[in-house]
Amino acid sequence: MSRHHYNTPYGLIFISLFVALLLEVLPMPVWSQWFRPDWVALVVLYWVLTLPERISVGVAWIIGLVLDGLNGTLLGEHALALTVIAFLMSKWHRQVKNFPVWQSALVIGILITIYKVLIWAIQGLIGQPPNSYAYLFSILTSMLLWPWVQAVLTVRQTRVPLRTP
Repeated sequence: MSRHHYNTPYGLIFISLFVALLLEVLPMPVWSQWFRPDWVALVVLYWVLTLPERISVGVAWIIGLVLDGLNGTLLGEHALALTVIAFLMSKWHRQVKNFPVWQSALVIGILITIYKVLIWAIQGLIGQPPNSYAYLFSILTSMLLWPWVQAVLTVRQTRVPLRTP
């Protein structure tokens, strides 16, 4: 039986998800709230892309439930949306890994759009849809920030020394 040795410890994954959750609930000026990137979705998508065997649908569901609790939204709303995009990324991760940055940013834009539409639909079903199309502006900011999120997490991941048994 072979043992797998991973370069990324669980601590780095946990810290990056924790920071994303903090950035998601960080107060922002009223004028800029529509442009808030979907930090949690970006970080979950990065880890699903990078380590699909460790971070996938189950982790996305749990992080989504935590995000629902922090935002005070319907329990399961973000969990469902994060699970759907994590599933799609886990299916596409082999192709997306080989894409140049601008193409992977487009894929992220598509996935964030799916995420936003699911949230919008769920909020519409419970009678609380966003009252403006400005709700979708965060798709653009998430796409623009994807290369930096990818670069920062990749640098942090490669600087973690390998542990030998």
